[in-house]
Amino acid sequence: MTAGSGADDGVPAGAFDGGTFDGGSDAQAAGERVETLLAELRTRAGPEVADTAEELVGCLVRLYGAGLASIMRSIGDDSRLKARLVADPLVDSLLLIHDLHPLDVGTRIRRALGRLGIGAELLSIDDEGVALIRLANGHGHAGVQSDVEQAVADAAPETTGVRIAPREAPLLQIARRPPGAA
Repeated sequence: MTAGSGADDGVPAGAFDGGTFDGGSDAQAAGERVETLLAELRTRAGPEVADTAEELVGCLVRLYGAGLASIMRSIGDDSRLKARLVADPLVDSLLLIHDLHPLDVGTRIRRALGRLGIGAELLSIDDEGVALIRLANGHGHAGVQSDVEQAVADAAPETTGVRIAPREAPLLQIARRPPGAA
């Protein structure tokens, strides 16, 4: 079997045969496969060969990053085309990896929180890179917090963490008693 053929290594056949990726999960699988192959080279061929392979991967990543940078320069200020690019999960993640994403960190986090559909709100990002998030009432359990943390990490890998803002106390309304009420 050849590396990446899928029949003996748990990788779907055809996943890395020069075809196209269909989104973030395939890109993640490709990244994981690169890591597996590098580890395999380190084990089978020794550290020298693995170091050379890692350098090769690094060179290829920089080459593709330079190509993406050239594409983004060519696009210029065409916001409609940029929006189409970042709507594609694979392109979106590649732009993030190469620090070429056209959207600022706050906008990316707000988009990611909006996709969760739980009413989470970005309040701020502090000087250390921690995002302060307010959860809507009823969404404070650990699973939701974990989902928020993952969404923020995926959308803005340059952040250093997430802090959930304390819930605001409900507004107490005081009314006057109607005349004659006891």
